[in-house]
Amino acid sequence: MKIRQQPGRNGSPRLKINRRRVVAMKQSMLYPRGSAARRVVDLGGMWKFCLDWDGKGDTEGWKDGIPGNEKIPVPASFNDFYTDKDIREFAGDFWYETEVFVPGEWKDMHVDLRFAALTHRGTVYANGQEIISHEGGFLPFSARIDDVVRWNEKNLVVVKGNNELSFTSLPAGITQTLKSGKKMVRPFFDFFNYAGIQRPVKLVAVPKEYIEDFTVNHRLDGADAYVDYQMETTGEHPVTVEVFDESGSFVTKAEGKAGTITIPNARLWEVRDAYLYRFVLKIMDGDAVLDEYEEEIGIRTFEIKGNSFLLNGHPVYLKGFGKHEDSDIVGRGYNPGVIKRDFELMKWIGANSFRTSHYPYSEEIYQMADREGFLVIDEVPAVGFFESLVNFVDAVSGKSTNFFERETVPELKKNHLAMLEDLIRRDKNHACVIAWSLFNEPDTMSESAVPYFADIFAKARELDVQKRPRTFAMELNSSPEKCTCYQFSDFLCFNRYYGWYLLGGYEMQDAEEAFRAELDAWLAKGVDCPFVFTEYGCDNLQGEYKLPSVQWSAEYELEYLKIYERVFDSYDCIKGEQVWNFADFQTVEGIMRVNGNKKGIFTRQRQPKTAAYYFKNRWEKLPVDYKG
Repeated sequence: MKIRQQPGRNGSPRLKINRRRVVAMKQSMLYPRGSAARRVVDLGGMWKFCLDWDGKGDTEGWKDGIPGNEKIPVPASFNDFYTDKDIREFAGDFWYETEVFVPGEWKDMHVDLRFAALTHRGTVYANGQEIISHEGGFLPFSARIDDVVRWNEKNLVVVKGNNELSFTSLPAGITQTLKSGKKMVRPFFDFFNYAGIQRPVKLVAVPKEYIEDFTVNHRLDGADAYVDYQMETTGEHPVTVEVFDESGSFVTKAEGKAGTITIPNARLWEVRDAYLYRFVLKIMDGDAVLDEYEEEIGIRTFEIKGNSFLLNGHPVYLKGFGKHEDSDIVGRGYNPGVIKRDFELMKWIGANSFRTSHYPYSEEIYQMADREGFLVIDEVPAVGFFESLVNFVDAVSGKSTNFFERETVPELKKNHLAMLEDLIRRDKNHACVIAWSLFNEPDTMSESAVPYFADIFAKARELDVQKRPRTFAMELNSSPEKCTCYQFSDFLCFNRYYGWYLLGGYEMQDAEEAFRAELDAWLAKGVDCPFVFTEYGCDNLQGEYKLPSVQWSAEYELEYLKIYERVFDSYDCIKGEQVWNFADFQTVEGIMRVNGNKKGIFTRQRQPKTAAYYFKNRWEKLPVDYKG
């Protein structure tokens, strides 16, 4: 993330403003929660909206109010509300506007506009003043409006967003101009480039001296747990940490900004059997509470030994999905109803895990995973680092794009490192997060990728106090003969499509042999770690049946899946299967896409396809410690 912010007062961050470059700023990633000391107001609803077709918003002063009276829901992607194709495909600047009332009783507090996501970049104005600019469309940032707020009045908030892709954006792609003069994004990834204010916006008030960050790490000793913690505040008053169990009973208390909390006979967080303690953090001034914040935390350890994943010292086998935040009408917009439905379907089918392909998801999804006991591979939005407009085809062709030799790589890595830091700071306390995925399907066939990977992997290890395993998802071009970067991973993640993109149709009879040959080649290199298949699957058009089978039919999909079942069950090193994809999702138009990607085990409307019953039968029979 790259941010610039105006100088603040009363302890707020002071940063140099430079319109030609953006200055990094550390912000609190704590989820906005109200308390006796904090206030949170949801700003969701209908905002004014305007597309900047001619790029004139800056010169015409739209920061002081955007033209027209068009309204649009926030949060949501803007693309699918309209019947105009130019709007759905729009690339460039887009503007939002709303009025925010700020109560006068908050005068002695810091006041922030907190955006959970603005895709892919944007600038926030309050009462005509530029407050903050931000790069990156899947992580939160806050605009502190202390210096410009009008107390006990409505305040004008204007947001300029931009959804263009480039070689330095995460995810990556290009933006071109058509003969009509309209811009068009060309993603190097296979999902639709939804954009807008896609996640909740909150008005947040915190005390002048407030809790900025909280970090935990867990150790187990018999029945007891030891939680090492560190709290960061903006002042020097003493702090306390109180722990309560799920019944609300007091467990223990600690004092000081760093220390160790002992929890005797701890109830551990387990797969599909979650237990969350409530940690209440306070800044004290004598008996007075200056700030208070609470967080639900599951106590667990996660590590790799040999080729096994161990949760709380016991082996676990991953069953689940690659997913997308994608649904009808609101696109990639925050949708709590869909979140609830997705978890109910994952429970029904017998899954226990998913990967946040290909970007950090809404914070509420991790909270739900904590509560439901799902294991999450958390992925930074480093997708498209393989220069291809049909990456799903080129990924099996042996093609190399020398992506990491471009002159834009230093700026890309700067953005990558910043977003990785924000991701880990945001998600580090979630019990559900067991690993970091640092790339999806990058070009690793050139030695130029090695120093880039070394820096990213090292930074992830440095930032995470829990030292979770690190990995990246490899496409078929990252073969055992050609991949230059697999050695950085603590476990190997494979996206493989033997029998679909490679050796598909009647040739599928040769797919299993080719699949096994690759696995044997990896093992011949002496690799001793867990293997997880983070993508495998084939498209199925709901309602398509055919005997004998043909591609896109339910019969073909079941034949395909049985190949993978045989392979998975015959290699001890394979410790996870996450089929692609949980549900059908939107992509760019293409002759290999029927209104999107149809590899979903469920339809986009979250109804089961035939394959869902296959997985339910398989996964409900596999114990959590399968191959343990």
